Amino acid sequence: MAGPLLASQEKPLHLFDEMLQSGHLADVSAYNSLMAALCKGRELDEAQRRFHEMRTLHRLEPDAASFSIFIRAYCEAKDLNSCMRVLENMKRRNLAPNVFTYNAILKMLCYKEKVYEAYQLLDEMIDGGAKPDTWSYNTILALHCKLREVNKARKLLARMERDSCLPDRHTYNMLLKTLIGLGRFDQMLEVWGKHGGKGFHPSASSYAVMVHGLCRKKGKIGEACQFFEMMVDKGIPPYLSTCELLRGELRRLGLGDRIEGLVDKMSTSCTIQNFLVPAMDGSQRIEN
Repeated sequence: MAGPLLASQEKPLHLFDEMLQSGHLADVSAYNSLMAALCKGRELDEAQRRFHEMRTLHRLEPDAASFSIFIRAYCEAKDLNSCMRVLENMKRRNLAPNVFTYNAILKMLCYKEKVYEAYQLLDEMIDGGAKPDTWSYNTILALHCKLREVNKARKLLARMERDSCLPDRHTYNMLLKTLIGLGRFDQMLEVWGKHGGKGFHPSASSYAVMVHGLCRKKGKIGEACQFFEMMVDKGIPPYLSTCELLRGELRRLGLGDRIEGLVDKMSTSCTIQNFLVPAMDGSQRIEN
């Protein structure tokens, strides 16, 4: 049951009712603005009352935006049943959500780990002409990675490419982190190669995924150093946390000479900030 209206909701309600009382006619756009404000304030009961008022009192037919307001509100509340009920109501009226609203539903489905339904919705988007974007696919990919479903994640990556939706760094970073965690190093290198082959240039975040992940894997410190060196060679400044983690692991393993080599390489790079060198050689502790 909704509580008393907050001041942020009372003002638009007051203005809206004042407009009606002064004889001005409200249109669908005005009602949509009001309902969006109410839903944002979690006053769903009042928003539904205004939706009913719009249809019965003013004989105004809701448009796709009217329904999408409620879909997004129910997604925010993690109310799957109400969300799908509104979506079905839209379909009966031959109205379709936009990609932004579809993505909100995908996010909720994946939050509830309903991967089959998420794929159904993805197909529905395509069939209805609402082209899924990278965010759409990344939402499902994140669930596969969470469930450690590597094969399904890689199949989804291939589907993105078939559907002419270019993966972004977040796509690859999620998959790389999962592959490293599972010890699938051959697949990790394969995906890393694809990362560069699709016109993307790995950023500091991508290298951090590799270095941090490999540092935590037994016997992979050499590979971690290789990726760190690769990053420095490309002139990409590493994160402070990456420097400190790699330095700490090398010290733990008694590989101080590798630290010196990395410091020398960093010192000769004109794009590596001076304050990063002490973070690697340990001469000064720097907090992120």
